[in-house]
Amino acid sequence: MKLKKGDTVHVITGKDVGTEAKIAKVFPDRNKIIVEGVATAKRSQRPTGQTMQGGIIDKDMPIDASNVMIVCPTCGPTRIGARFDEEGRKHRICRKCGGDL
Repeated sequence: MKLKKGDTVHVITGKDVGTEAKIAKVFPDRNKIIVEGVATAKRSQRPTGQTMQGGIIDKDMPIDASNVMIVCPTCGPTRIGARFDEEGRKHRICRKCGGDL
């Protein structure tokens, strides 16, 4: 999976199409991500030790990683490429402009 926590992404399919937000959590084994404010569902929360307040809460649900595109700071939503530097480290690059992500 080429996406990481903290990346800004653009949602391309689903009920929240067109939304740009940051990735809150990544599940690489299931190829799913949680994006802040996207795919929000109402869930019942029982009061526990950490959260004394119970009731109905809004919870961000996971979406498939293929339903988002990473946002390049210069050219907008794009695909992710890769290149290696002189020390052999891998860097993610923008496929449109070639800049680092």
